[in-house]
Amino acid sequence: MSFDFKHRRVLVAGGSRGIGRAIAMHFAAAGADVAICARGAGALEDARADLAAHGRRVHAMECDLAVEKDIAAWVPAAAEALGGIDVLVNNASGFGMSDDEEGWASSLAVDVMAMVRCSRAALPWLLKSAESGAPEGASIIHLSSISAVRPSTRSAPYAAVKAAMNSYTGSQAAQWCRQGVRVNAIAPGSVEFAGGVWEQRKTDNPALYERTRQSIPAGRMGTPDEIAEVALFLASPHARWINGQVLTVDGGQLLGV
Repeated sequence: MSFDFKHRRVLVAGGSRGIGRAIAMHFAAAGADVAICARGAGALEDARADLAAHGRRVHAMECDLAVEKDIAAWVPAAAEALGGIDVLVNNASGFGMSDDEEGWASSLAVDVMAMVRCSRAALPWLLKSAESGAPEGASIIHLSSISAVRPSTRSAPYAAVKAAMNSYTGSQAAQWCRQGVRVNAIAPGSVEFAGGVWEQRKTDNPALYERTRQSIPAGRMGTPDEIAEVALFLASPHARWINGQVLTVDGGQLLGV
C-alpha cells in the first residue's frame, strides 16, 4: 500500500516531537504540504527544517493549544500558508495524570478543548476541500489512547478525556460525513520515543516500564512511525469508507494475555 499526498494540505497540532512529528514527517515524505504548531520554539524549528528538506511547503508557528486565541491565530495562518486544509490531525495532549485540579485542567484544556477548537477553526477549509471531489474527501484524525477503554488508577483525567475524545469523534463524523469530511481517531498503546513518557518511566520507574512492556503480546513498546503510518492510511483513499471509528494500534496490549 502506497500513499500519495501531493497537493494535499495537512495540519498537525502538536507536531514538533514524538508521534506528532512522525505524522508530519510521513505526510511530507508522501508529498503533502504540512503545517505544525507547538509551544517550544527550539523543537518546532528543528521539525520545520526537517520537514522543509522534503521540498514541500511548510508552515510552523508557536502555539499554546490550551489557549483559544493561539488556536484562532494558528489555523488561519496555516491555511493561508498552505493554500487550504485537507487534513487536520489533533495530536497534542496535556498529559494530565494526577486526579486533582491541575491534572483535570490540563487534560480538559488540551485533549478536549484544543481538539474542539482546532476542528471548528479548520472546518470551513475542510468543507471547501471536500467540495473538490477527491475520493477520500477531507479528514480529521484525533490521537486518542487505549487508556480510554478501561478504568485507570494512575491517570484518571487522561483516561477520561480520551474517552470523551472517542465519543466526540463519532459525533463529529455523524455531523459532517454527508458534507464529505471524515472523522476518525487512533488509539495507540504504549509508544516509546526520545523525551516521551515511557522513556522517562524506563529511568524513574523501571518496574512499571518492564511490567507494561511484558503486558504487550508483541513484546515491545510501539514506535511513533507505526502510529504515523496508520494516520496516513486513515487520511488516504484506501480508508474512504472508514468514518467515525477509533482504530486501536497497540501490539495487542488491550488483549491482556
